[in-house]
Amino acid sequence: MTRELVYGRNAVRELYRGPREVLEVWATERAASHSPWLEEGPRPQIKRERLLSEAAETRDHQGLVAWCEPFRYADARELAGRDVPLLVCLDQVTDPRNLGAVIRSAEGAGATGVVVPAHGSVRVTPAVCKASAGAVEHLPVAVVANLARYLGEIKGPALWAYAAAADGESLLWKTDLSSGVALVLGAEGRGVRPLVRRTCDASISIPLEGDVASLNVSVAAAVLLYEARRQRLAVRDATAADA
Repeated sequence: MTRELVYGRNAVRELYRGPREVLEVWATERAASHSPWLEEGPRPQIKRERLLSEAAETRDHQGLVAWCEPFRYADARELAGRDVPLLVCLDQVTDPRNLGAVIRSAEGAGATGVVVPAHGSVRVTPAVCKASAGAVEHLPVAVVANLARYLGEIKGPALWAYAAAADGESLLWKTDLSSGVALVLGAEGRGVRPLVRRTCDASISIPLEGDVASLNVSVAAAVLLYEARRQRLAVRDATAADA
């Protein structure tokens, strides 16, 4: 049976709480003694830290390594078809730590899911699971063959696509993110590719007051996501007050 590896305390803890079947767990004696929730799954095998480092190919495992079913990617069009979707589309983001951090913020903000292109982007890896603190087990992630084509097919009156750019024509605070939205962010240094940006309905910028010209993609995603959440909560509260 094909299986995948997950490492790190929070990543393994959320793996236990998620839909994937946990097949095998290795733990150092110290980690096992501080993780009573391990009793909820397969009995952990107590191993030396060196063996865990070799299995995970990193020393950043925090004493826990697990093997589980392969990650199940979501259907990108089904995500776009949900009621008032809030999507994060990442254009050729290759750093697993950035993808993991975006997934963590998206899950916390109540986003519908994250979409990445099949080529030139990182997918869900053990490092992504660790960087997401296990949030990847609870948030749909989808892969599309062509991001520009996907955006062109899903956008419409019920879903607007916005490219995040330093020179965006609309400021974040003045953009309506309370309806269906796909937030499109590019890799650091390159940004959103021209074709993908042209496919979007508009571009938005995050106003910066300091001397640094841009934000890390995961930080920018968090800012955009929580502004969208703020606007949606305001609409919900106003609707409830009028009822």
